[in-house]
Order: sequence, then structure tokens, then C-alpha cells
Amino acid sequence: MRIEVLNTGTELLLGNTLNTHGGWFGRQLFTMGLRIARQATVPDGDAIREAFEEMVVRADALLITGGLGPTSDDLTREIVATSLGLELHQDEQALRTLESFFALRDKPMVPANLQQALVPTGADVLPNPNGTAPGLYLPPRINGLSNCAIFLLPGPPRELYPMFHEEVAPRLRALSGVAEVASVSELKFTGIGESDFHQGIDDELAATEGLEYGYCAHMGEVDLRLIGKAEIVVSARILVLGKFSKYLISDDGSTIEATVIRLLREKGMTLATAESCTGGLIANRLTNVPGSSEAFTHGWVTYANEAKIGQLHVPAETIDIHGAVSEETARAMAEGALAESEADLAVSVTGIAGPSGGTEEKPVGTAWLGLAARGGQTIALKVYHPRNRKDFKQSVAQSALDLVRRQLVGG
Repeated sequence: MRIEVLNTGTELLLGNTLNTHGGWFGRQLFTMGLRIARQATVPDGDAIREAFEEMVVRADALLITGGLGPTSDDLTREIVATSLGLELHQDEQALRTLESFFALRDKPMVPANLQQALVPTGADVLPNPNGTAPGLYLPPRINGLSNCAIFLLPGPPRELYPMFHEEVAPRLRALSGVAEVASVSELKFTGIGESDFHQGIDDELAATEGLEYGYCAHMGEVDLRLIGKAEIVVSARILVLGKFSKYLISDDGSTIEATVIRLLREKGMTLATAESCTGGLIANRLTNVPGSSEAFTHGWVTYANEAKIGQLHVPAETIDIHGAVSEETARAMAEGALAESEADLAVSVTGIAGPSGGTEEKPVGTAWLGLAARGGQTIALKVYHPRNRKDFKQSVAQSALDLVRRQLVGG
């Protein structure tokens, strides 16, 4: 079943409003065994008509968002009705629902709201208990241009999402007749790039009959998507992990910080952080995870050398001799955090974010990580992420979290 999405609204193209509908629709439809074939975003006005008339003859189902409000630029229902040669009439049930909506809130209903009760002849009204704009469903039998089912939906997510679940999804299931939903596995990896995957496993994945796969690279991370029948996905997953298991963050879509918290909780261990160049980003990412209070104890942001010396007891001579960005300082920071927090593990980072401050020996983008373990040896790792300041911080935080992950899984 070919499904297309048409998002309307000038604000979406000006950047004033973030368009999240495409991704949300994609996730919901995939769980139903369906996918979006194409989506478009157009401004208010004639662009809606042009896009609609192009898409309606190509799609089996067309989801249109926005333009159902009471203002002069809310023209979606009028444009669709005109393009299909359908008359608009005032629906009594829709009108009573509107009147009740305003009465319950003790607010007057202005005349402009009456246009929200207009319905193309033959269309079904989709109730909207969360707003004033009812949705509309135009079944293929009333579509004079094609055999496409058309859904007109409100733009605000708080109205659209419940309406999709209650009214749209059941109709799409009936129209599509999909009986078997494909299995999907999303594996997240760090410390390895797309090209390494391509070199190491791509040919074998391509030779797996019935498997659809794809990569998506993020900063410091690569996601591998496997789609197919359950047994095929399981087989492909085993194939991939046979080569790249040490780089695996998760196989359930979890972030690296969520994985670290999960591993700490499973082992009954706690973690502290000592950050310089990342400015608390590691602690922030960890504490964004529900349940982190059971595993994360302390976080220091010792940006200045005086803070490293005073808070983490880094010897002043260590910084004088080796510098703030050095293996020795990273080790001392981690050990100081371990001693002060009494956690089981402590990770530290110190680096040069730039754009100035680098040297030939220590260029901008250099960072040292330290990891101290209670009853174990302290380890240090040098990384190089020559990026802008924001991306540098994200990359160093990712490397630090992966250092903790590998310690916890014994890698």
C-alpha cells in the first residue's frame, strides 16, 4: 500500500515550527506493517492544491496535516473539496460538537469557527476531543480523481496523534489488509564507522535473502537497521555480532548513556564523573536516564586548574609538569573523584575544545580520558576529535561513556 503524507503550513518552511509529523507517522505505520512512500511539506495557499493533485493520483492513501482551523489561511478542506468536485455542507453533528466545546469552556464561538463544521459530501467526520478542528476521511468511493483514501488531520500533535490512533489506524488496517508485520532490529554501535561495516559485513548482509538493511551514522555512533521475517533478522543479527559485538551499544534502540546506567544497575555498581572540557555534559546525559539515581553518585565540573587541585586533589606539580590536558592529569582526576565519591568507578575528561589553545604537540581536539576502578588499576585513553566546540564536547562525552561501557562488559 503506497502511503504519502502532505504537511501544510508556511510556518513549517520558515523554521518557526519544527515538523515532527513525518518521523512520527513513519514509526506508527511501521508497527502496522506499512511505510511512507513519500512526504512533502508545502506552504499555505495554492501550493497545497498543486501538491494534493499530484499526490492523490499516485498514492493509495494520503494523510494531510494542517489547514483545518478557523483562520483565513486554513484552506485544506476547501482545496480538497474543490479539486475532487465535492460540495461542502455544514455537518450538524460537527457544529454541535463545536458549540459544546466552547460552552464547556464558557467562551463565545466566533463566526469564523463555523467553517470547521464544513464537510465535503460523502466524507466521514473524525472526532477531535482535543481541539476545535474535526478531521475528515474521504473514502476512495467518493474520490473522483483516483482510488486514493484521503485523511485530513489537524496539525497540532496533541490533536493529531490521538486522532490517528482512534480513527486513522483502524481504517488503514482495513484498507491495507496487511496480515504479517515485518520484524525489525536496530543495533547501535560506537567506535566503528559506516565504511568499516561496509568492508566487514556488507557483502554477507546483501547476500541474505529476504533481508532489508541500512545504516544511519550519528556523531560517534552508527545504527544498523535489520528488517525482514523474524528468523531472517535473528540470523543477520548473529552474523553482525559475530564480527562487531565489542562495539555494540544496544540492540533495543537504547542510547549509550542508558546502556551504561543499565549495566551499572545490573552489577550493583555506582559511577562518578570528573569533567573539564565537557562542562558537565557526561553527567547531564547520564541523569537524563530514568533510574540513574541508583547508579550515578557525584559529578564534578573542574574547569579551572584550581578546581582540579582543590576539589579532586590533583597535585599542582602534575599540572605544572604535564599540563592540564595530559594522561597524568586525567588519571589523577579520576582517582580523586573515586576517592571523594566512594563510587565503584570514576571517569574523567580533560581536553582542548578550541578554537584556540592548541599546540603542535596537543592540537585543538585533543582530550585525555581517565577511568579509575575501586580495587583495580586506573586506565587512560587519548582521543582526538577536531570539531567545533559543541561537537567536540559531544564526541568526548561519547568516548568517555564508551570507556565506562567497555569496562562494565569486560571489553
